[in-house]
Amino acid sequence: MSDTALHILRTTFGFDSFRPSQEPVIRHLIGGGDALVLMPTGGGKSLCYQIPALVRDGVGIVVSPLIALMQDQVNTLLQAGVRAAFLNSTLSPGETRAVEQRLLTGELDLLYMAPERLLSPPTLALLEQAPIALFAIDEAHCVSQWGHDFRPEYIQLSILPERFPQVPRIALTATADEVTRRDIQQRLALQDGKLFVSGFDRPNICYRIAEKRNPRQQLRHFLEGHEGNAGIVYCLSRKKVEETAAWLTEQGWTALPYHAGLPADMRQRNQARFLNEEGVIMVATIAFGMGIDKPDVRFVAHLDLPKSLESYYQETGRAGRDGLPADAWLVYGLQDVIMLRQMLESSQADDAHKRIERQKLEAMLGLCEVTTCRRQVLLAYFGDWLEQPCGNCDTCLEPPETWDGTEAARKALSCVYRTGQRFGVNYLIDILQGRENERIRRFGHHRLSTWGIGEELDTRQWRSVFRQLVARGYITVDIGGHGSLRLTDRCRPLLRGEEQLSLRKDRIPEKRKPARKKATRQPVGDADRILWEALRALRKRLAEEQGVPPYVVFHDSTLLEMVELRPTTLAGLSAISGVGQHKLERYGERFIAVIREHDAGFEKPAV
Repeated sequence: MSDTALHILRTTFGFDSFRPSQEPVIRHLIGGGDALVLMPTGGGKSLCYQIPALVRDGVGIVVSPLIALMQDQVNTLLQAGVRAAFLNSTLSPGETRAVEQRLLTGELDLLYMAPERLLSPPTLALLEQAPIALFAIDEAHCVSQWGHDFRPEYIQLSILPERFPQVPRIALTATADEVTRRDIQQRLALQDGKLFVSGFDRPNICYRIAEKRNPRQQLRHFLEGHEGNAGIVYCLSRKKVEETAAWLTEQGWTALPYHAGLPADMRQRNQARFLNEEGVIMVATIAFGMGIDKPDVRFVAHLDLPKSLESYYQETGRAGRDGLPADAWLVYGLQDVIMLRQMLESSQADDAHKRIERQKLEAMLGLCEVTTCRRQVLLAYFGDWLEQPCGNCDTCLEPPETWDGTEAARKALSCVYRTGQRFGVNYLIDILQGRENERIRRFGHHRLSTWGIGEELDTRQWRSVFRQLVARGYITVDIGGHGSLRLTDRCRPLLRGEEQLSLRKDRIPEKRKPARKKATRQPVGDADRILWEALRALRKRLAEEQGVPPYVVFHDSTLLEMVELRPTTLAGLSAISGVGQHKLERYGERFIAVIREHDAGFEKPAV
């Protein structure tokens, strides 16, 4: 890594060293190479293009899908002393001309804009007059028709290598399975770019999934462990968002609704409160979240089933971006599945898209029903394998009740094999249950040895068996093809009788005992709480003075390190992660004063 890049990392962003996953990407981009980067939320994706933009000559042009996201990122960069700006519809004509002039005169390091703005003829003509260091395409999964946030405008970004052939490009996303990954490479003309995959694991997030019984009471029980925390509650419908936000408010929580049907000014006002205030819960549809960089979201709760593992991973990934402990909590029921399928079948999508969305939903259900480590299943979906159970999900912490599904699984796998691995779940269940219809007779499958051998289980139970086999990796679904089930090498020991298999047993709803008040999770112990709150209060005042969210001044993780190390000199404060030179000069003395005041009367050596 170049000395210049490391110097910028330390003095501008306040970090001593690059993460192992960042260094090769940054080196490659500084050298002028193209790249597709898959890195988990909170893994430091932004630095992968921000530092090369500061090292290379010219300005880094960043494509960002949402106004809120680009504004938040620019605010954060300005706090670090980086010359950053954005071009979007919130600017007046005069402000727009001023930003464009700064671009032409070399007074910008990074410039953020939406794909529509970038691709307009006036903007392309403007960029051809300025030295460009690189193009960074953030949230690159938006380019894929198989992704969960498809944005047609992203497809047109393939024009960039034609108009700017010498400018390196980097596309970044936290969420892309193999099909989506290939789509991104093709649509952005990045087939010759280097692929960097640093894994999808978010070890600080605890995943919990439960059957939906009394969702409001279940939610209240969960929230009792998150007093004073910021969080997001996702619902499937706009009506449910508003009803849930109102109910939480009645229960004494600070809860705000957010969905696309609300007036724009109300959405903006509620989002601003969520970003700037402490302990606000946003109740939202999936219309909310992609533009949120708030690092101290301590929980994400789902009152309805997400439509895919990509959506679930993306939405839960908004929790714990600062690396501190966070919770992802979900309740699901049969009605969720019915509603999602109805929405899917009534959509205007073609048959190919509908088939793929059905399979994605099945994979999501598989995660809900799995009896082994949820994190292993979630990561495996993205091609990332965790060798040992994580110890930080509900199935690890509270193993579910199971039944010996070995024989049922062998019957299911044998049926997949004997039908040529060319059919979907419904057809296979028909054979196992001995149903004779025109299609089965046409293929001659009523004469198979597996025809009618599964009458002991009903259709719902067989679907559960197949879903769990998919989730465990014994069967794979041809997402890019015809939706047929295919055996994987992993199923061989099970078929040979060398392996036993436990499956999740359907739960019988029980009456819950009154929830006992949980102890609220605190980031510091009682002895340090006064200093912690004093530092947070100072951060809040500084943020309010500038009209920015508190985390833009310093993350919670930086304040926690101040509490732990108690620096009383600027040199000591500069050694803390997240304290760059600009912030040290701007805020250092005020934070040191708070620490000194707190420790007054104690003899402590200066750090």
